[in-house]
Amino acid sequence: MARETWATRMGFILAAVGSAVGLGNIWRFPFITGQEGGGAFLLLYLLFVVLIGFPAILVEFVIGRYTELNPVGAIRELGSGAWNYLGWLFVVTGFVTLSYYSVVAGWFLRYTLIGVTDGYALAGPEEATALYGSVTTGLDSLLFHAVFMALVIGIIAAGVRRGIEVGVKVMVPAIIVVLVGLAAYAFTLDAAGAAYAYYLTPDFGYLAANWTSILPAAAGQAFFTLSLGMGVMITYASYLGEDRNLATDAGIIAALDTLIAVIVGFVVFPFLFAAGIEPGGPGPSAIFVSLTSAFTGIPGGRIIGIVFFAMVGIAALSSAISILEVLVSYLIDEFDVERVPASVAIGVAVFLLGVPVTIDLIFLGLYDNLAGGVLLVLGSLLLALFVGWVIPDVARNELEKGIGSLGGLGTAWIWIVRIPIVIVVLVSLYLGVVGYVDFLTGGFAEWLAAR
Repeated sequence: MARETWATRMGFILAAVGSAVGLGNIWRFPFITGQEGGGAFLLLYLLFVVLIGFPAILVEFVIGRYTELNPVGAIRELGSGAWNYLGWLFVVTGFVTLSYYSVVAGWFLRYTLIGVTDGYALAGPEEATALYGSVTTGLDSLLFHAVFMALVIGIIAAGVRRGIEVGVKVMVPAIIVVLVGLAAYAFTLDAAGAAYAYYLTPDFGYLAANWTSILPAAAGQAFFTLSLGMGVMITYASYLGEDRNLATDAGIIAALDTLIAVIVGFVVFPFLFAAGIEPGGPGPSAIFVSLTSAFTGIPGGRIIGIVFFAMVGIAALSSAISILEVLVSYLIDEFDVERVPASVAIGVAVFLLGVPVTIDLIFLGLYDNLAGGVLLVLGSLLLALFVGWVIPDVARNELEKGIGSLGGLGTAWIWIVRIPIVIVVLVSLYLGVVGYVDFLTGGFAEWLAAR
């Protein structure tokens, strides 16, 4: 079966940006930022993106373009022995991530429909909290989880050029336009000044006292929003049909993704402060509870709410198709399965894994803490070790195909991957594992005991 390729360079870049720009940026980023101290978290997050995220994108790019295979096949071709299992880690991570990602994306579809049919005329935060509870669990949650997965399956089944590339060329520009418009509106709110001060001013005392929680949160968020540790960038780079400057493409992708995440903060935090809601309080419900409360009291709030929730749903779709493509490409490459049946089979399996999240939100914490704090970071760590110490010559030569040696840039990159990235990600992984164990022995254990 002939392997598909991107029709244009712009299609590849927008697909990679679309993968990075999704719920990680718009749903997860604001509540993690709020929980971890605002400007203190933002500072570490930006450092992770620049110093760790950019070199890590190149790690996945060189493997994908060199092998032209899915993550499992790519690692198997380049490595041997125990390294062959690394590709399977990406598949597992993608399954877990997409299973709850789809459920949360379904909530945004439901909130969009609520805006169209009933509006957001709520009495206050208490009523907004009650609405959140009714949407996020039960039959509504299950139904919209199914609707969202059906959309993702349909796009992936259409293929790389006719499905993914066409879709992202519409979705990504639309996301950027809507976000910029909402940020401009948020700037006019009375609470905008206080919100910007909280969001942009690092509290170094808070950072020093809480670095053990902020560091893994920033690392996990950087990997999550850049779609690292799931094999997405390996898969997308495997469809590159020519030698391109991977460093330039990686820089554009990381810059656009980070810019959009920062803009989201300029949208969400002014609305939070305008509604009188503590930024770190609501957790995963932050956007839903705070923004629906805020939309109640501002002119044109209903229209703004519909546009916002619809935009997030589109962003989630652009990310979800990238994760499902990793899983589908495995079946296509390894077992020569046709794209349509592979898309349906994997999509249904992902849907079933996400069903527990529609029943009780404790499973959202179970899946998200595992994926964001452990699996994504572990995958990135092992891949850095693999590229830096097992196949350094192959990786360096592949990177330099499009950029030349440029005074030893490839060699410098290899050493960055070998030592600084490995050390920082290893520390982040340790703290993430500790945090996940705390969750299992704390909140999840109490939930089980109550049953």
